[in-house]
Order: sequence, then C-alpha cells, then structure tokens
Amino acid sequence: MSDRTDDTVRFEPGPKRIRAYLAGSLVADTTRPLLVWEFPYYPTYFVPEVDVLAELRPDGKILHLPHLGAAEQCDVVVGDAEAPGAARRLKDPPMAELAGHVRLAWEAMSEWFEEDEPVRVHPRDPYTRVDILASSRHVVVELDGIMIAESRQPRLLFETGLPTRYYLPLTDYRLDLLRPSATLSQCPYKGEASYFTVVTPTRVHEDIVWIYRSPLPESQKIIGLAAPYNEKVDLILDGVRLERPHTHFS
Repeated sequence: MSDRTDDTVRFEPGPKRIRAYLAGSLVADTTRPLLVWEFPYYPTYFVPEVDVLAELRPDGKILHLPHLGAAEQCDVVVGDAEAPGAARRLKDPPMAELAGHVRLAWEAMSEWFEEDEPVRVHPRDPYTRVDILASSRHVVVELDGIMIAESRQPRLLFETGLPTRYYLPLTDYRLDLLRPSATLSQCPYKGEASYFTVVTPTRVHEDIVWIYRSPLPESQKIIGLAAPYNEKVDLILDGVRLERPHTHFS
C-alpha cells in the first residue's frame, strides 16, 4: 500500500535502482528512490540528496509546490554540463519521509535508467498494467461518416486508466486515406509511436492514428498494428456504436 497525505499526494519507496545522466555524466544513482504522485496520471522520482552526485547550485528562486510546500530551485551542474533550474530541493515538506530528497526535472536529464534499462517520458507506475489480447471481435472505425478501417482480427490493449485501444492490421485500414506524419511520441510501457493523418473528403485529421513499429519487449503483440484515438473517431464493436470516451486525449 502507498502512503497518503490527507490531501491528494501519495508516495511510497521505489524498489528499483534509478540513475539519471546529463550529457553522459552521472547525476544521481540511488537504490532508495521515492515515488511521489504529484500528478494523478503518473509518479515522479524524488532522490535522496546524498545520492545526487552533481552539484546543486541554488538559483535564488523559491517555489511553492502544491501539497509539498516550499522548494529551493537549483541548477544541476556536472562536468561541463549544466541544466538550469532542473532540481527542486524540498525545504520543509509536510511528510517527514520526503525531507532530504530532491526532485530532478525528468525532461532536463539526457537519460534515465530503471535498473539497467532506459525509461522514457516518466517513471513506470507500479499500479499501471498493460494487457494485450488477441480477439476475433468485429471492429469498424468511422470518421466523418466514412469507414476508414474494418477488422475481425484486432488486438485489444487494456491499460489502467485509459479506454480500451483497438490495434488493427494496417491492411485493414483504407491506406488511401492515411498519410504518414512526422510526429513521434514515447510511452514508458510501449516504446516509440509514429502517427498517421487521416484525410477524408471534408477534413484533415492530424495524428489521429498511431503505430508502434518496434515496441518494447513487453508490448510485442502490437508490433506493426495501428490504433485510432477512440476519443476522436466513431468505433463500432460487434455492431454496437460506442460512445466516445472523454480523456486528456480528447
């Protein structure tokens, strides 16, 4: 069970060895990180300051973090590299367990490792599960009243906190309506996705279908399959039109 404050922030010890690098130099190396849910969707790592190997140089700014109190903002300096304002040192946290910990800005670091494997975007949430199941359900995808895909061999991806995603073979899409996009995104559970724009006679829908061409090992079942945003298309499952879900992707 995770520890909770009397508000919305929860935290718990993380069991993994965590390392952060900046321009090839080791910034932090710890086997006792804290996972802190500052945001509802995923945790962040707070690292014991004694396990930070870089210099933390205060920049004179004091930030007030919701539910965590005041934090001193610091530049991270290691070797010839510097990440301005990339560290926050909690000054008087409401939870005693967070005292002496530092939050390193995820995006400011060049690389993060959980054990010896790189991780992208944010720490993996121990309470998020991804299940990918083969199915023979009949899936139809419509956009602007036009069928853009139909399949009886989807892979259904169930991810904690998100709608079921329907991954279909590319050959089950109307490829004449799909245009490859330059957009890329990263997922800590699935890897790097590339996107397609769908062009119908009435509208251009940017980046509305995505594909994992080389997913992480635990998500190999969706390799080469493409999924649409349920929030932005009309899905018909076994003859039943589904309501569009409302998420942060809507």
